Amino acid sequence: MRVNRWFCATLGRAHRSIAARSSPLATLEFFFDCSSPWTYLAFTRIHDVVKRTGAEIVWKPILVGGVFNAVNREVYDRRANPDPRKASYSGKDLQDWARLCGLKITMPPPVFPVRATEVMRMALVAQEEGKLVPFSRAAFEAYWGDLKDISRPDVLAEVCVNAGLDPEATAARSQNPSIKERLRANTDELIARGGFGSPTMFVNGNDMYFGNDRLPLVEAALSRP
Repeated sequence: MRVNRWFCATLGRAHRSIAARSSPLATLEFFFDCSSPWTYLAFTRIHDVVKRTGAEIVWKPILVGGVFNAVNREVYDRRANPDPRKASYSGKDLQDWARLCGLKITMPPPVFPVRATEVMRMALVAQEEGKLVPFSRAAFEAYWGDLKDISRPDVLAEVCVNAGLDPEATAARSQNPSIKERLRANTDELIARGGFGSPTMFVNGNDMYFGNDRLPLVEAALSRP
């Protein structure tokens, strides 16, 4: 009887293991723009979430300015006329998160907001080369940590070098109409799916989450059977 119980328990564990391996992976779409400090935080943290959940991540570079212009113009009013109490707490909150993540973030940097069109086009080129993550990390660090203007060609060249990309080839490819169209398409897609800022994440197609502080909810959604 004891052997039978052991055999049944072992067989049950094997069946569960096979089922887990055969079940489809959860999918996480990550829409982002490097000109957002909160996105820098989420970008830094999302890799551990993906490792813990085994999810498949799909990176979607966008232009968050295009999103704001289309569906969230109120953000410009808030920047021009901030509530002093909310602004003070938001600054503290950002630094608390930066400290927790081991990042250096200065808000605002010397150039803010920054024109992010070229850096996000280059992110798409980096994606083609399998180097979107190191390129985006280098861009975030250059802008938020080193306080460099990531709209400048010389700064973007440094970002490319740090990501292991050829600066001239990357810059040239970023001007291709197909790259420009992909950036527009990603941005329009986010708007069409109900997004209004960066970072925006979708779990398994239609379960939307916005912001760095939603990552525990994202992880819970990715972990559901």
